[in-house]
Amino acid sequence: MLAPDISLAVGNTPLVGLPGIAPDGYELYLKLEGQNPTGSVKDRVAKYLIDDAERRGLLQPGSRVLEPTSGNTGIALAAICAPRGYKLTCVMPENPSEERTTLLRAYGVDIVYSPADQGSNGAVLLAQEMAEGDSDLFMPFQYGNPANPTAHYETTGPEILRDLPDVDALVAGLGTGGTLTGVGRRLKQHNPAAKVFAAEPEYGDLVYGLRNLDDGFIPPIFDPEILDGRIKVDSIKALRATKRLVADVGVFAGLSTGAAVHVALKVCTPRRLPEGSKVVVISPDGGWKYLSTGVYAPGDVEAMADDLSETLWA
Repeated sequence: MLAPDISLAVGNTPLVGLPGIAPDGYELYLKLEGQNPTGSVKDRVAKYLIDDAERRGLLQPGSRVLEPTSGNTGIALAAICAPRGYKLTCVMPENPSEERTTLLRAYGVDIVYSPADQGSNGAVLLAQEMAEGDSDLFMPFQYGNPANPTAHYETTGPEILRDLPDVDALVAGLGTGGTLTGVGRRLKQHNPAAKVFAAEPEYGDLVYGLRNLDDGFIPPIFDPEILDGRIKVDSIKALRATKRLVADVGVFAGLSTGAAVHVALKVCTPRRLPEGSKVVVISPDGGWKYLSTGVYAPGDVEAMADDLSETLWA
């Protein structure tokens, strides 16, 4: 594939089978969004956010862009903004993995930290305060910008249907809600019987990048009507599933992928889906940005989860 610039290399990620962990009578497939240029599903969103802003005349050379992020959106925006001459500031919780901070700084991004214990909600609040106090800042705001779900409706969803036209269900982590809303709409438009399930952290369990809707902030772009179920997953279960992906099927993914895979295994029962169903799980990113956390080292899962309680997950 020849891409005239980095933004045109976004998308067309592999959809791979998981025969080593799929329950009997079901087919599991993983959409490997870590194969995007900066290593996450957020490349799709960043491209759409910036392209949309340019079409509407909201950005000019030298413009200053501000965005709350747990890391991946900031890195994706940096790759789009840098060659177009936009200066980017990211607001993120003060407990990221070393790799995320290093990548952002490599792109020349200014980082403003929000309190770690407030998670992504704290980053959103601080970024909103900063934007209100400086009219020269442009905030795409992935949580409230329709370009986010549109990116998935127009790219991720059609790619899944191209590769697996008879898909029966989608499982994705509940973060901004853009993936669930955009892909879910596209799949249900293709097949109204298709099911959409969200992997949602337990209340108070900081599986960063994912959110529990009871925490008090529901992203404006999220359409809860698209869901057929919200299934809770805690950090230990997410960690177990992440390590199982590496050991059993050779997939090196991030921890939010583990959360979604755990939920996918839960929905593969006759009570939720008929036998023979084909289920697609969104893998938001690979494990490369989390190596410094020690999560992939051999050892007791519960002990690792305790160690990771101070670390940004996804």
